[in-house]
Amino acid sequence: MRRIALVTLVVDDYDEAIRFYTEALGFRLVEDTPRPDGSRWVVVEPGTDGQGPGLVLGRAKDEAQRARVGDQTGGRVGFFLHTDDFARDHARMRAAGVTFLEEPRHEPYGSVAVFQDLYGNRWDLLQPATTA
Repeated sequence: MRRIALVTLVVDDYDEAIRFYTEALGFRLVEDTPRPDGSRWVVVEPGTDGQGPGLVLGRAKDEAQRARVGDQTGGRVGFFLHTDDFARDHARMRAAGVTFLEEPRHEPYGSVAVFQDLYGNRWDLLQPATTA
């Protein structure tokens, strides 16, 4: 079986990114391992079951990478966080200081609202519609 296991997100600082993803978004820290070159292998994931994909939080190493922090998808929504309880997670995330760029919408495909992560990357918080 093939699946996408990890996706890299370039960040400015490991610790502030870990704090945002674990505290504001409720992800869990899977791994934070120092590497010989001074970088760290940091993985967070939204679920508890290890079914992924998780995010590798990679600190920008040079100017070219720093220029991409917060705009890795050219201003488009690039990440989709599914939930089984939109109202609960939306309220919890707002209380934690997450910036939502719109009011929740109820579309044929589900309940959705666009939010920004710590660096400005756009995400959908999405509870997919149930199918009969």
